[in-house]
Amino acid sequence: MNRKTVCLYVLRALAEAQIDGRGMNLATLTAEIRVRKTDVRAAVSALHSEGCLDVLRMRLTLRGFALGQALIGERLPELRPEKVAVRAAA
Repeated sequence: MNRKTVCLYVLRALAEAQIDGRGMNLATLTAEIRVRKTDVRAAVSALHSEGCLDVLRMRLTLRGFALGQALIGERLPELRPEKVAVRAAA
């Protein structure tokens, strides 16, 4: 699973929650995007380091909110892309 892709899903989910006035924590965020808690935690930490998320309040910064809101109507890459079977040359 690609951390950058998980970050996109986290940004979008948090932006939707902030628009709706809902609070999010690690457990609800994990349940909403259906990704392992360790992957969500790594994405949240990366977004905090980039200045897109205040991890103590679990609220997006202005920069993060702008990015998340831009992602709301967009089609995001698959979290778990299909594995392509590789044929061995005979």
